[in-house]
Amino acid sequence: MSTPQGSNVKDRAKTALKDEFLVDAVKFTTERLKNSKLAATAENGNWEEWRERGRQIRLHTIAHLDYYLSRFVENARAQGVHVHFAPEAKDAARIALEIAKHQGAKSVVKSKSMVSEEVHINEAFESIGIESIESDLGEYIIQLANEPPSHIIIPAIHKNRHQIAELLSKEAGDTLEPETKILAGFARRKLRDKFLEADIGLTGCNFGIAETGSVVIFENEGNARMVSTVPKTQITLMGMERLIPSWDDLEVMATLLPRSATGQKLTMYMSGITGPRRAQDGDGPEEMHIIIVDNGRSLQLGDPEFQELLNCIRCGACLNACPVYRHIGGHSYPGTYSGPIGAVLTPALNKNAGEWQDIANASSLCGACYEACPVKIPLHDMLVYLRNRKVERGYTAAGEKMAMKGFKMLMKSHKRFRKAVKAGQIGQKLLVRDGYIRSQIGPLGGWTAYRYIPELPKQSFREQWPGLAAEVEKSVQPMAADVKLRMEEIVKARGKGGQHA
Repeated sequence: MSTPQGSNVKDRAKTALKDEFLVDAVKFTTERLKNSKLAATAENGNWEEWRERGRQIRLHTIAHLDYYLSRFVENARAQGVHVHFAPEAKDAARIALEIAKHQGAKSVVKSKSMVSEEVHINEAFESIGIESIESDLGEYIIQLANEPPSHIIIPAIHKNRHQIAELLSKEAGDTLEPETKILAGFARRKLRDKFLEADIGLTGCNFGIAETGSVVIFENEGNARMVSTVPKTQITLMGMERLIPSWDDLEVMATLLPRSATGQKLTMYMSGITGPRRAQDGDGPEEMHIIIVDNGRSLQLGDPEFQELLNCIRCGACLNACPVYRHIGGHSYPGTYSGPIGAVLTPALNKNAGEWQDIANASSLCGACYEACPVKIPLHDMLVYLRNRKVERGYTAAGEKMAMKGFKMLMKSHKRFRKAVKAGQIGQKLLVRDGYIRSQIGPLGGWTAYRYIPELPKQSFREQWPGLAAEVEKSVQPMAADVKLRMEEIVKARGKGGQHA
């Protein structure tokens, strides 16, 4: 996905900040999710040990990804699964379309999948006349709104019940009251028919288990279980990094993921699927396909700065903790993924640092994302690395280059620095009101549009230091004299003691 023409992160953020409902909704929901996570992890008791264990599992898996991919594929095929490899997003979409054409499919029902958003699978199906409908309520809402997800876990975080009622009323052909039970009831009835009619069920994959070739799906609505059991054919899209070695390792991930995502001890449904339906099974697909998607992931392997990016388990905790995301929401970011993980993952997957060169600046580098991450991915460090690469590759704006050269020249000389401070103290008088600079002039506008700059003090610390040093010296002198006297008394006392002995 390309950056919208004539648009950048700053412009989209300005638009988002003008939408009071969006700002309040995103802030309210992310705050609730963050607090729920903190409560759930505190109740866990030894959360940091679980985090470290999760990190070690992911580090080990990614370091030996070739081995675990081979093992996963071998075991999945042994269970009757058709396994396909997609080097790029377009290949994943092409393979899915070929499967659908072979089956003569007319409709596809989907469970929530960020990889499917990444490869634009709905658009691909629609391009050949196949209906593709989302079964997750949040995804269904934004599909009707023709919008991408605003959050990894809660796609429609930016919509209120009145907006949702308007969308569902159009779909129903009747006015629906903006009441949760009424709206959810309509969606349930509508989607139930879609489950029964669909020729293909399409899912994502939270984890692939290498030792058995199984896929595991976490969810709260039960729709993914319907998608993977009712249609005759199942297609699962899986990012190539989503593997863990064994079912024992799943226990760790099943502890980390729900608590980090929503503050739950467990998700409502956790489905483990090992191959298509067997003769003795009561339900399940007759044919199962797994499409393993690369789409830029392999480029991170062996990169000391970005390989840990592949450790991500897509919990969304970094979004809920990020002060930037919590103000501007997900649509301010380009691409499929938003928040701190999106700010790093989008340039990584798209390979073109120039096209995405502004996204790394959508961060305060506060480190809240690292503290929230259940597998301890140092996203704040990666954002610095990304900014560094941007500069090294010459994508810095001319004005920024000039400003940094001026800053370098200024800081190389203490005389120049002192003169600049003095000039600032004098020049600010034209702008200061009640101790603050509020004017939105030139480069100041980006800062003062949302906060004020305190005025420079009349004297810098360097200028104050001679007087402060004299005060310190004056206050220390009596103390030093007292210490000297006491030391002399101690020496004399010891001397007398020695003579007596």
